[in-house]
Amino acid sequence: MSLRIAVLGLGEAGSRLAGDLAAAGAEVRGYDPVAPATPTGVVRATDPEATVAGSDVVMSLTAAGASADALEAVLPSLPPGAVYADLNTASPQRKRELAERIGTTDRTFADVALLGPIPAMGMRAPALASGSGAQRFADAVAPFGMPVHVVSAVPGDAAAMKLARSVFMKGLAACTIESLRAADAIGSREWLQEEIAGVIGRPLVERLLEGSRVHAVRRVEEMEAASALLLDLGVEPRVADASRAVLAALAEGRER
Repeated sequence: MSLRIAVLGLGEAGSRLAGDLAAAGAEVRGYDPVAPATPTGVVRATDPEATVAGSDVVMSLTAAGASADALEAVLPSLPPGAVYADLNTASPQRKRELAERIGTTDRTFADVALLGPIPAMGMRAPALASGSGAQRFADAVAPFGMPVHVVSAVPGDAAAMKLARSVFMKGLAACTIESLRAADAIGSREWLQEEIAGVIGRPLVERLLEGSRVHAVRRVEEMEAASALLLDLGVEPRVADASRAVLAALAEGRER
């Protein structure tokens, strides 16, 4: 019998992962009250409960702000033995709260942190995982091509590692955006963009610029979570706060 996977959230990331899993032979059901399209091979369920019924793995790709509601909607219907994996970028505290709601039943929780651009890489994107269901999640998705590094059995550990990484990645994006703004003002954008590409590569430059523009709202929330984590760790979030400000300007249309 093929692996039965439920995907909550068929937005950009959820639809790509659901489609990849279905194409690779998994039995995939998806639910999203808003997204208009359903990936090829994915059965669109009419409600969250029907989506998760009988599933081996449930993958939540809603948004950090909706992750608690998504879990509450399906919790009574989660099958015994199922792994509930939250793949949203959220604070370690939020991941721990979700794990507590799963409890100590035979259902397990995986805090999953995606590290690659999902629209481009799909199931090939590397990930970190922690929590009681981390190893089971890694074992379940490995045959479908996702390389998952299991960090620990403690929910929130994977989220913390991703947010620490995000300080660098979003800081790099903010530096690129601000540098090119200055270059625009002196009529040297093409020259500086080539200079930056010579250091970090053209694909990454394009990813930083386009990804920041398209996902500015979500990344503002990500950097707020990163700043909160750094404060908890006793690290002043100078770069994280500055990056959040640049992304907020993009989200509000004050930056390009």
